[in-house]
Amino acid sequence: MARSDFRFHLTKRVRYAEIDAQSVVFNSRYLEYFDIGITEYWRAVGVYDRWPHHESPEFHVARAEVDYKAPILLDEQIDICVRCSRVGRSSMTFLFELHGSGRDDLRATGLEVSVHVAEARGAPAPVPEELLAMFEAFEGRPLRA
Repeated sequence: MARSDFRFHLTKRVRYAEIDAQSVVFNSRYLEYFDIGITEYWRAVGVYDRWPHHESPEFHVARAEVDYKAPILLDEQIDICVRCSRVGRSSMTFLFELHGSGRDDLRATGLEVSVHVAEARGAPAPVPEELLAMFEAFEGRPLRA
């Protein structure tokens, strides 16, 4: 996917605590970067303005994938790119790319499927229409599968 397909990104500097013995970002940190990205993406969409944090729709991660392309090093700045690619009846699919900051320098790609639940331990529930409308407005295209 072209980097220009992502309407949202944020820049983050790699800290010492995030690297492994080879001085590259430890593999599990990529999912952490995706989590940081999705939190800020939801903020940019306006979810946290519409619903206070403790009242926002509840989602559980059902699937997460990372494809590693090139190492990320200590003190590098990276861009965490995020987009919502699809909304199903009860799930939302997000795509991620990590790039060297300000460049088309792909380091990793990822995918996350989150399922909306009615309560923390509940069964899947339909994605709220208002939430879908907010994501479609932000992305500028239909997302319903």
